[in-house]
Amino acid sequence: MRPVLEVEDLHVHFPTSRGPVKAVDGVSFALQPGERLGLIGESGSGKSTIALAIMRLIKPPGSIAGGRILLAGTDLLQLDEEAARQRRLAEVALVTQGAMNALNPVIRIRHQLLDGMEAHGVQLSKREAKEQLAALLDSVGLRPEVADLYPHQLSGGMKQRVCIATAISLNPKVIIADEPTSALDVVVQRRVMQTLRTAQEHLGAAVILIGHDMGLMAQFADRVAVMRAGQIVEINDVREIFARPQHPYTRLLMDSLPSLDQRDSLLRSGPPARPAAEMTTP
Repeated sequence: MRPVLEVEDLHVHFPTSRGPVKAVDGVSFALQPGERLGLIGESGSGKSTIALAIMRLIKPPGSIAGGRILLAGTDLLQLDEEAARQRRLAEVALVTQGAMNALNPVIRIRHQLLDGMEAHGVQLSKREAKEQLAALLDSVGLRPEVADLYPHQLSGGMKQRVCIATAISLNPKVIIADEPTSALDVVVQRRVMQTLRTAQEHLGAAVILIGHDMGLMAQFADRVAVMRAGQIVEINDVREIFARPQHPYTRLLMDSLPSLDQRDSLLRSGPPARPAAEMTTP
């Protein structure tokens, strides 16, 4: 089966007075249709930068310095801005962290959901729009009445589910979820992740889940890619990652998980990764 998404030797640089910061340094991976890939690593390891590169949303002075991003065989990096915009949401969608900032506080949920569809040429009558919104909200566990509310009238978990509804509104091939449960309590995290799983299974879409919670990855992902200092240091089936981690940093991540029989032990920490700001070219 041909991968739905292929990232090949991706490089993303940010210029500084000391030389370019290699935020993403030669990353490669492939994503199969319907697969759930977890992308895990410490803050600053390049996880979110990969997501922005796939979405073609790297802002100056940052730049994609090399590589290919193939979506269903088409290199997204070779598309002009308008063609790339048409691919966003329609074929690859992003669920960002912090739903509070992702939704416009002065626009009703109905219009925020419809705007994305209309921007991609979807024309609906009032009746069709009402039915489409009801079905879309129902697919993420929300009542139709939510469409008439403003973001401030929703809980954090409801806002995040609205963001998932926006992401799946045009049946994308790939959904990128960038720490979708950050700032949510454990119970709400579980509901949001179940919503994402249900939506993904309904669409048959592939998912890249970005985060730093190994427990969450164990419950959701089929494979896990471990990132450090802009590089993927290990990628494997989630069971293999947990049972037989190969890279020293992956083993440190495993060792840092709380253990019931070592409740009083301190979490281990390894030697710090070389800061990306120091990784300059001659």
